[in-house]
Amino acid sequence: MAVYIVGHKSPDTDSVCSAIAYAELKKKLGEEAIPARQGELNPETAFVLEKFGFSVPELLTDGEGKKVILVDHSEVSQTLDNIDKAEIVEIVDHHKIGDITTPNPIFYLNMPVGSTATVVKKLYDEHGVEIPQNVAGILLASILSDTVILKSATTTDADVKTAEELAKIAGIGDIQELGMEMFKKKSDLEGKSPRDLLFRDFKDFNMSGNKVGIGQIEVVSLSLLDEFKEPLYEEMKKVKEEGGYHSIFLMLTDIIQEGTELLSVTDDPSVVKRAFDKELEGKSVWLPGVMSRKKQVVPFFEKAFA
Repeated sequence: MAVYIVGHKSPDTDSVCSAIAYAELKKKLGEEAIPARQGELNPETAFVLEKFGFSVPELLTDGEGKKVILVDHSEVSQTLDNIDKAEIVEIVDHHKIGDITTPNPIFYLNMPVGSTATVVKKLYDEHGVEIPQNVAGILLASILSDTVILKSATTTDADVKTAEELAKIAGIGDIQELGMEMFKKKSDLEGKSPRDLLFRDFKDFNMSGNKVGIGQIEVVSLSLLDEFKEPLYEEMKKVKEEGGYHSIFLMLTDIIQEGTELLSVTDDPSVVKRAFDKELEGKSVWLPGVMSRKKQVVPFFEKAFA
């Protein structure tokens, strides 16, 4: 029975490319593996797959009756529907340990690094399998995406070393140039509805019994979002009501200025003050130096909600 390797809902470059790269490793080890995704690709991920010659993975949203390996997540809210009716055989991740449970022991590798791709590269090395040039390319792109070109607070020495090694294999002479090329694609907002943009990179969290949604839009300049902010805010209010959320937060991250404007729709505005020691200024608050949802936003909200 083939195993499906799949990342989280609202897939990003790391979740899609790590699934592809890990499936390639499994195949080289003689296993039948199928990479999958849980949603539409964002412009950056589509660019990366085309640049390095990969087709779009199969769409998979329901785990019933499937044998699966989860990459880049371990939260029930971020995974396949009917995950309790699937057979989870592995989890490979770099986030905090979530609430997914299994009836049997499984292979679970979770490392405190900036990207799941860094973990996948380690697995290639441990198995002594040579990384093909195109696989090295998508793994490098994943690290650059998740670490904001190695500038995010989540970046570790392991990510930097791995990125340099992958660049050599992939034949990429300038890591920064590739990263900026990717983020320009990620900044492409043309023709996208407010809902498309809100859910481009959106994750649900259970924070002390409160349903909280946190999205992120990364751009090379916040000025690109000027005409979108009000429509995005109105869409956040609609989604909050439709989904029964306590709060929805949207990180508008400027990768050049290295900071985030946090748009907030919440039942309790004081939670922002408790999290960041800053008052909301109308609908948002500016958070200098904040670029990582995983390390600089989610943990602070979890403490604020506790």
